[in-house]
Amino acid sequence: MKTVVSMGVHILDVLGRHVSEIPPGQNIALIDEIRITAAGTAAGTSVDMAKLGCKVIAVGAAGDDEMGNVLLGIMNRYGIDTSHMKRKKGVQTSGTMLPIRPNGERPALHVMGTNATFCFEDVPQDVVKNADFVHIGGFYLMPKFDGEDTVKTLKVAREGKAITTMDILGVKQDNMAEKILPSMPYLDFFMPNLEEAQMITGLTDLDELCDFFLNAGAKHVVLKMGARGSLIKNKEGMRLRIPAYKVDVVDTTGCGDAWTGGFIAGLSRGMSFEEAAKLGSACGSLVATGLGSDAGIIDLDSTLEFSKTNPTLPLGD
Repeated sequence: MKTVVSMGVHILDVLGRHVSEIPPGQNIALIDEIRITAAGTAAGTSVDMAKLGCKVIAVGAAGDDEMGNVLLGIMNRYGIDTSHMKRKKGVQTSGTMLPIRPNGERPALHVMGTNATFCFEDVPQDVVKNADFVHIGGFYLMPKFDGEDTVKTLKVAREGKAITTMDILGVKQDNMAEKILPSMPYLDFFMPNLEEAQMITGLTDLDELCDFFLNAGAKHVVLKMGARGSLIKNKEGMRLRIPAYKVDVVDTTGCGDAWTGGFIAGLSRGMSFEEAAKLGSACGSLVATGLGSDAGIIDLDSTLEFSKTNPTLPLGD
């Protein structure tokens, strides 16, 4: 079994639905459901990959607090190796409160916490060097790790045999392209969503967006576009459009992370790019059917069955 290191942003999410408005003063509103999940572009992806049968090693930071205990406890229950998570004394575990709207939108209230402390010194280099896949999730939300430390980590991964992937959290900030472009030559797959790619580049055309990162050195660019599906391109002329699946949307939290997890899981099992992307699309669509970043996905077999039998949405190009 291939080993996947999932590194970066680890968040404890507290989600509630349906929230149309926040009650005024000290009033109380009754809602349908509250959940606590392991989330973020590293932790959420780890959980989804573990559900699909991957051997996952988590690398990141959590506080030496009750929130950290809950976060790692959730991940441990899915069989994820959390022994390389750094527990940071005196800093709270990163957390988000998400009041989910009736239409599935997810405004967020976030504490950066320990993700702001994660740095190259926290990276177990031997583990990274010996992994089959190294996924970095959450660039732009790890101020100490973003940039030079990311490049150093990817170089360590390249010293071994790892296939490298990166997903981001598009928090608008200055010099976004300048910060991330040095990582591109060390990435096999760069996997932003459409809004994030537009934020970085200022471009709108799908092919121009992908080409921007390909020309900076990325081997493949995966552009995730929600209901519009996804686009995968490389410089050798491959261009794949993969549709999303038709589902009743409850909550879009973690859909992109699930897409990434499904894609990596597919590649780890020897699937073609198209097969792996269809698995990723199935995972992203399934997560939208429930509350939280781990909703909908049960295991590999049921996810593959969903991908074969469920109708897809039009690509919308």
